Amino acid sequence: MRAARLPLQPLLALAVTVTGALALAGTASLPSPGGWAARLGALLPQPGQIVQFMEQQPRLTLVALQQQVTRAGGSPDALRAVMVSAAKGQKPAYDERLGITRTEFERYLVFQPVLTATGKVLKLPLSREGNRLRFGDAPGLGGVLRGLVLDLTTGELRTPEGFATRPRPIPVSAAPDRTLDIRGGYEWVVKGNSPVTQNGVNGQLQLLQLAGGQVVFSYYRLSMMHGTIHEGGVIFGYTR
Repeated sequence: MRAARLPLQPLLALAVTVTGALALAGTASLPSPGGWAARLGALLPQPGQIVQFMEQQPRLTLVALQQQVTRAGGSPDALRAVMVSAAKGQKPAYDERLGITRTEFERYLVFQPVLTATGKVLKLPLSREGNRLRFGDAPGLGGVLRGLVLDLTTGELRTPEGFATRPRPIPVSAAPDRTLDIRGGYEWVVKGNSPVTQNGVNGQLQLLQLAGGQVVFSYYRLSMMHGTIHEGGVIFGYTR
């Protein structure tokens, strides 16, 4: 199975404005184990965890348009008609009563990805070996997670391509038009290549804490194993 391609920072992009930016902590050391290890452990899936697959779908967002029309003193009735059309999944028609030009109107019609549940569930192939979590494979995962190993003591993520990285914290998202209410989480970005083994990887794992005990897990990677390239990604959610 070839999973739909997910851009880098696939889920954080859902939580920020189109023109804004979500500042991430750099590669500085994590807080003391007594702090981050407990928080990470509370978010990670458990062996046998039931998860629900999710996917990104485009949604028309009109927050910036609303703000611009309001500033321009445009007609509330015309703006309401635009909102109704968008809610029905139709492309809104330009109305000069909005008080902005047609060019401005088109510029503010922004399609933003949102996460939706696919209705498919899975018992996650995950085993614990001492202080390590090892991911396996199952129908629907397409081999994307197979061979990932997460050290619960150090937080290190090791990939089957032979490379490793440590997590960095994800801050709370407070963007006014965010589509995910992110309460925190962790991100692993792993990159590397070896001309000797002909292995390489450019991957990103995100573990996002949402409201109500919800967690979203995503992993995307472009992988090369012994010179053969594989690409794929997976997103699923669960409750902890």
